[in-house]
Amino acid sequence: MKIYLAGPYSGDNVISVLSNIRQGIQAAADLMRKGHIVYCPFLDFLIGLMPGEAIPKEIYQVNSLAWINCCDLLLLLPGWETSNGTKREIKEAESHGIPVTAYNFEDWS
Repeated sequence: MKIYLAGPYSGDNVISVLSNIRQGIQAAADLMRKGHIVYCPFLDFLIGLMPGEAIPKEIYQVNSLAWINCCDLLLLLPGWETSNGTKREIKEAESHGIPVTAYNFEDWS
């Protein structure tokens, strides 16, 4: 199954942002170990580490949204309810008839 992970990325401070990124990458690793194909937007921060002109947040978001259409499922990580970006991802998935469900680490690990 091809899965798009969605959940909170931003936070009030660097610790909460890093925690959100870690949660997303951990979920992606768990799902990949189970044989799923995963798009993990939480890895986008690596592009920001490259030298040169910064990429605006809007470009990251457009890039990620385009991948939803390639997936069989949009999987929501804990805390998604507070994420405006995740709410846009849900709308995108629903507009293409892609199922949306909550991620439970115990069910998928």
